[in-house]
Amino acid sequence: MKILMIGGTGIISSAVTKLCLEKGYDVFLLNRGESRKLPDGAKHIKADIRKQNEVKVLLEDHKFDSVVDWISFTREHAENDFELFRNRTKQFIYISSASAYLKPVKSLPVKEDFPLGNPVWEYSRNKIAGESFLTEKRLSEDFPVTIVRPSHTYDKTKIPLPGYWTTLKRMIDGKPIIIHGDGTSLWTLTHTNDFAKGFLALIGNESAIGETYNITSDEYLTWDEICKTMAAAINVIPKIVHVPSDIILKYDREWGEGLLGDKAYSMIFDNTKIKSLAPEFKSEVSFEKGAKEIVMWYLENKERQIVDIEKDKLMDFLAEKFR
Repeated sequence: MKILMIGGTGIISSAVTKLCLEKGYDVFLLNRGESRKLPDGAKHIKADIRKQNEVKVLLEDHKFDSVVDWISFTREHAENDFELFRNRTKQFIYISSASAYLKPVKSLPVKEDFPLGNPVWEYSRNKIAGESFLTEKRLSEDFPVTIVRPSHTYDKTKIPLPGYWTTLKRMIDGKPIIIHGDGTSLWTLTHTNDFAKGFLALIGNESAIGETYNITSDEYLTWDEICKTMAAAINVIPKIVHVPSDIILKYDREWGEGLLGDKAYSMIFDNTKIKSLAPEFKSEVSFEKGAKEIVMWYLENKERQIVDIEKDKLMDFLAEKFR
């Protein structure tokens, strides 16, 4: 199959790109070539996807079995995708987000037909707007879209705690760690290699067109457990201080919106639908294993150990206020 990845070198997409290449697919990456190194075997189309006329010229002689846009974040981006690929692919895969589900959800686990809506987080509202536009084009113009909703997918470079290395450094130094709420809400972390195995079942699959899929791990942990698992990977015991999410929002809008729009609620997912296409799909990378991988990656190179000074100061303030 001839596959086009828009982006294709990010945390989630790089694992999918790698797996497609291993399967022998003809993989093209359309990006500016300014972030990560391109994987061996992939063909590069150097362009900015936001420059529609430029991209049209570069794609003039190409048609694809499947196009995946990893960097579509707004309705405008989705509209651009439609114009570029309406007659150029047999399938278009839109990467949305599980943060699009309206919270609190009516029951757990979360299924694909649950209502969408996010009054707090603009990121999620923009993803919903992109979904809505492409679904409309599926119905009105038979645009062959498949929608995917990942939830907090990580690799060795991504610490799933606020401030990333900042929080890990605080653990090492014996300083208090801020966890939102009372630390008992349930959360799903998915290793990118596990996500890729589920995702592969969608590529070029006609039965997936017009459908939406969750692809997540079946493991879920409380936020306190996530913090303690990260701490165990560096052989320390974390000093956890719990702070209400609305208080965090008061002092840090970005952090707070990510909480009240998503992470403050228990979110575990029903993966029955993706498993109907990929019965062998299962999450094999536990977070205990993933945490050790993360710690090893950060500790092996000091240049990766970047402390967010403002976030660090805020954590000191909140820890003292709520200790």
